[in-house]
Amino acid sequence: MSESASKDVEMSDAAGASSPAKLKTADAADPPKKKSGKAPPPPPRFEIKKWNAVAMWSWDICADTCAICRNSLNEPSIEYQANPSHTNDNGLSIAFGNCGHVFHLDCIQRWLRTRS
Repeated sequence: MSESASKDVEMSDAAGASSPAKLKTADAADPPKKKSGKAPPPPPRFEIKKWNAVAMWSWDICADTCAICRNSLNEPSIEYQANPSHTNDNGLSIAFGNCGHVFHLDCIQRWLRTRS
């Protein structure tokens, strides 16, 4: 280890971590160090000016397509793409069935309306 690396971090014992007898023997063994003319610490090696975090996520499911429209669940449903609406976001929502299939919410709602 280089001498400059050992000066980066100063470590000291926690209060009460060692007995006074051990401190006396350690003080007797180590000669006192001179503290005259200490140089200022060197500037940091680098400085972080900007941080851009990037993350990815995915659903914890086996299927990645809607069981009805077969469109990717990461995209809006086909119905929503044909008729986008700011008041109805069901084409962007995902529904998980008890059967284990995954649907766009508007796809399963439309299917249930036509089958009932």
